[in-house]
Amino acid sequence: MLKTSTFEENLRSAVGSTNMRAASPADSVSGVLPQFVAEPDDEKQLAATLALANEAGIAVIPRGGATKLGWGNSPKRAELVLSTLRLNRIIEHVWADLTVTVEAGCTLQSLQKTLAQHGQRLAFDGLWPERATIGGVLSTNDSGVLRLRFGALRDLIIGVTIALPDGTLASSGGKVVKNVAGYDLPKLVTGAFGTLGVITRAIFRLHPLPRAAKTLSFTAEDFPAMQQCILAIQDSQLAHTSLQIRCAAGDLPAGDILFEATDAGLAAQESHTRKLLGSARVEQSSENSWSARQGLWSSPTNNTLLAKISLLPTQIANMLDSLQTIGDSNKVNWKIVLQATGIGLLRLEGEPAQLSLAVERLRSELESRGGAFVILRRPPELLSLDAWGNAGDSVPLMRAVKHQLDPKNTLNPGRFVGGI
Repeated sequence: MLKTSTFEENLRSAVGSTNMRAASPADSVSGVLPQFVAEPDDEKQLAATLALANEAGIAVIPRGGATKLGWGNSPKRAELVLSTLRLNRIIEHVWADLTVTVEAGCTLQSLQKTLAQHGQRLAFDGLWPERATIGGVLSTNDSGVLRLRFGALRDLIIGVTIALPDGTLASSGGKVVKNVAGYDLPKLVTGAFGTLGVITRAIFRLHPLPRAAKTLSFTAEDFPAMQQCILAIQDSQLAHTSLQIRCAAGDLPAGDILFEATDAGLAAQESHTRKLLGSARVEQSSENSWSARQGLWSSPTNNTLLAKISLLPTQIANMLDSLQTIGDSNKVNWKIVLQATGIGLLRLEGEPAQLSLAVERLRSELESRGGAFVILRRPPELLSLDAWGNAGDSVPLMRAVKHQLDPKNTLNPGRFVGGI
């Protein structure tokens, strides 16, 4: 155990006795148990707490709703969990300008409910919206089916404030959609896994809620036929919002397409889709189709591994063929939900040794084609397996940025790409 009595006293002075506690097994991060949990009341208190930890050489794990705390590698050290849950205010909703300023601990569901009162939304559909926080989804760069139409979080965020390890509160961007002043800190911290600073607030551009929506589903006889359908839709004049493939070992691939428009517009889009897909069976389906990605996380066991994959859309059929072959040869069952952008969530089930072999082969094939395989969840026996894979020649630059902003390696040490 670390001799942290002085730090504990300073921490108690900074956040108050009611806002800190000893960590419990439920606070473990990928098998590593911290010593303390602190929940500051505001961003100034959070920054002061972070500065105390940085000065004392204490490793800090930022945490929001803890829905994605297991993503990434196990931390090299983890003494303090720094929670943003008390930073949960919607600071300013300028509905006439389609922007919102929100604290990092606000849940996605709470934000969307407030925006909906003015007929607006953050065009983002992350996992577990009732618990996932704004800071968490930004740090992990989560994305859902709306990415096809509206872009990723990097395309929606226009301003950010972060607490740096030395206690500085740094802000970048602004409250207008077009802003070119200064460095693009919002994009830098999005997807950085909390290794550069702790996000305390963010400003987003918004979009109107759709007047009406319709989901159509279709099946194909094999993987090449499904890819042909996906590419045909993408190359058409259809104004679709989302497009995904659902498939499992031994099943025919199914596709879903979402339209958002007026009732007349939806009718026209459906007619065009049926003509475009020709003999493929097309049926109207419920919006539940779009929860398929989250459904892959249900009832995980110690024989379950989940991964985020990315590939070129033209490689979809080849990847599904490889997945079928590798799954069969390694006795690994699989399910996948793949967006037309080439980003997907893959669930593998099998004995840990067989899962490890399957991951090695799938990662090698994807990386050889310019894709990626990132582990999000794995059995305890495979915690030592690298979550990220080959990051190419970007790691030296990423290390330099990390050293500039966090020279003592205080934040999330070892969890990010290349052991950053």
